Parts: sequence; C-alpha cells; structure tokens
Amino acid sequence: MNGTRRGVICDWGGVLTPPLLEGIRAWLRADGIDIDHYYEVTRPYFDGSLNGDNPVHALERGEIDTREFERELAALLRSTHGGPVVAEGLIDRMFHGFDPVHDMYETLHQARAGGAGTALLSNSWGNCYPREHFDRTFDTVVISGEVGMRKPEPRIYLHTCEQMGLSPEDCVFIDDLEHNVRTAEELGMTGILHTDVAATKAELERFLTPDGAPPAPGQKVA
Repeated sequence: MNGTRRGVICDWGGVLTPPLLEGIRAWLRADGIDIDHYYEVTRPYFDGSLNGDNPVHALERGEIDTREFERELAALLRSTHGGPVVAEGLIDRMFHGFDPVHDMYETLHQARAGGAGTALLSNSWGNCYPREHFDRTFDTVVISGEVGMRKPEPRIYLHTCEQMGLSPEDCVFIDDLEHNVRTAEELGMTGILHTDVAATKAELERFLTPDGAPPAPGQKVA
C-alpha cells in the first residue's frame, strides 16, 4: 500500500444497515405512531435550532439516561390509535429493523484481510449493536456514548485515528450523512458519502489499491 498502512473508518446506521429513513419509518408504522407528527416534533433535534441544548446530542454523548430520553420523546409523539406511546423499550423498538447489510460487512472484511486497519465510528442512542459481527470486521470500535463525544465533533474522529495508530491523512471515512463526511475531509481524511454498497466498494478499492496513487489529503474520491 505504497509503504503506508491505510485505515477505513465506517459509520453504522445507514451504511452497515439499510437507510435510516427506511428503518425509522418501519418503527413508526409498527408502533402506530403518526409519521408526519413525528417529523414535525423532532425536527428541532436535527435542524440546529436548539442552540446547543439538544437532548439528542446529549444522548449520543451518553450524558443523559436512555430511559429519560425515551420518556421525553414518547411524551412528544402522537399515536394513530388514540392511546399513549409506550416509552419503555422505545429505542430498542426504533432500531429493531436495522438489519445488517452483509455485502457491506464483506467489503470491510476484504479491506481488513488486505491489511487495512478498520474502525467503527457510530453515534449511539443507547441502542444495542450487532456486536457479533464486529470482532471479524473491526480492529477498533468507537461508540459515541461510550467515549463522551459525537460526530461531527472533530475530536471523536481524531480519537478514532489515535486508537488505530494512524493519521487522518491515511484514513478513509465512510458515512451516509454529508456533514459527517465533510468534517472528516476537513481533518485530512478521504471522504466517501455512502449511497449504496457497489459505489462505496468501488471508491474504497481505489483508496486501498496498491498500484494507484493515494488521494491528496482531504480529497474526495470521485
């Protein structure tokens, strides 16, 4: 690999699982929750309007208890059947349909078998992960709630690189959210905005190929 060990840092939800929108909508339908109302009341969590006092960010850093967040979120939601939204176990139900995308795991297996370092970097909602797949796939696992940091805070990217023993310039970062990829690129990583397995695999192979020139720091693979 041009004399330099390369690293692959990968997101979980929306990359190693089907798209986030699919999983969330499946949960809303299964729980009988008004979908339009859900997006209305949760929009401030994601549009930057809460000015730092954001319970989702606090949850992702592990600063608040999962059960507390479930109670607060359930109180905001509206059911389609007239009864209350059950708070207990809400997050487990939310992520129940986030099944592994085995082709994407296999892509990472191949990268690791070829000598690349591999890491998971995921923002957690206190949810359970399919860790039975992780030992074979990753050298390093960084879960936001376990380290008190979250994407797109630069420090969690740098922490992940440090755990891998690599510099950002030697790493590629894969995520389905553009703002997360943008931060990685600003730190010197090669960014891959994930849309489907085939496209991500092709871009990753270009990054890892021993015969091709490595991308310039911060350059996005086209």
